[in-house]
Amino acid sequence: MLTPPASALLILMATASPLALNAFLPAMPDAARMLGVDAGVMQLTFTLYLLTLAFGQLISGQLGDYFGRRPVILVGFGLHVLGSGIAALSGTVEALIVGRILQALGGSAAMALARTVLLDVYGRQGAAGRMGYLVMAIALAQTLAPALGGVLNLWSGWQSVFYLSIAMGGTVWLIALWYLPETCAERRSSLSLFSVLQSYKGLLKSVAYRGYVLTTTALACGFYLFIGSAPYLVVESLGGTSADYGFWFLTVSLAFLLGSFMSTRLAHHIDLDGLIVIGNGLAVLGALLLLIFYCVQGLSLPTLFLPMALMILGRGLSQPVAQTAAISSSAGSTGAASGMMGFIQLLVGSMVAQSASWLIRFDPIWIFAAILLTALLAMAAQVYSWSQCRSAKQYNDE
Repeated sequence: MLTPPASALLILMATASPLALNAFLPAMPDAARMLGVDAGVMQLTFTLYLLTLAFGQLISGQLGDYFGRRPVILVGFGLHVLGSGIAALSGTVEALIVGRILQALGGSAAMALARTVLLDVYGRQGAAGRMGYLVMAIALAQTLAPALGGVLNLWSGWQSVFYLSIAMGGTVWLIALWYLPETCAERRSSLSLFSVLQSYKGLLKSVAYRGYVLTTTALACGFYLFIGSAPYLVVESLGGTSADYGFWFLTVSLAFLLGSFMSTRLAHHIDLDGLIVIGNGLAVLGALLLLIFYCVQGLSLPTLFLPMALMILGRGLSQPVAQTAAISSSAGSTGAASGMMGFIQLLVGSMVAQSASWLIRFDPIWIFAAILLTALLAMAAQVYSWSQCRSAKQYNDE
């Protein structure tokens, strides 16, 4: 029987990269001024981090299946700490970008393989409840990181943000070195490009895998559309401030935490697909209310954030179990399945987030309609894949 790693270790592994990504955001203007570059160039430290994170998860899953989870995670955290050090000591924006890329490349291994380790040890149903804790931890890190980074930047300068990542990454690396067991029971026999492409081709042929991945990706895109437009709506359309946005956005963050917590509890009593349907249903309801309230009452802080909080509550409820279902839908390729899922979600999500800046130039109704569309797409994808899996099971039983 596999030795289960401590849940706290997996949580620390999964949150290191989201913390590093978001903690630097409030310090970017100061870093741009000190390094003598404009905002567009400094924005590359964020964009390239996301893209590296996407491709890194794609690679990490395959490496984890071939070399094992433990060595890939340890090397990944080594790269993460190295990148943080380069960024902290950088005197040019080029060095800073290199540091951020290394940060993301190393952190992607932990993000992809923390989910895989859970499935290795606990199986499909057992991992579903525990996956919620990882999602909750990532959400909490993303919520607190900007505030923490802003305080560090104010007190000690923008470089101090990266010392935080060095401290966290180094601590997790030491803990993993001592306490992380190898959980890969059966490793891949080849790492050739052909076998890698065949593995991904096999994953994408699976109706169940495509459906569950599309479900999580669609709801993530709805969230990216919101965070890409809401700050501008609050300030420019409602005459609010960044503080107003920060206060009201807590309702969305707390809703996601609550949904993830409920997922961990309900996964022991409701089957995975049933729980995903409930979560996606709440997401559709929240997105629909967002559009209806805008059409009937116009834009206001409560009608903007509270319906979105309901949608994100549904996302928090469905995402952990949908991720578990996706990873477990392809036997023998869990690392590759986890990596591919992260890659698709981040790649598509980053492109959709960019589209928010274009849609916001028109009437906000287009943003809200697009958010509703993502929720409906998530529901349709899951229902279709679920029905196909049930039909296949009935056919095999006969």
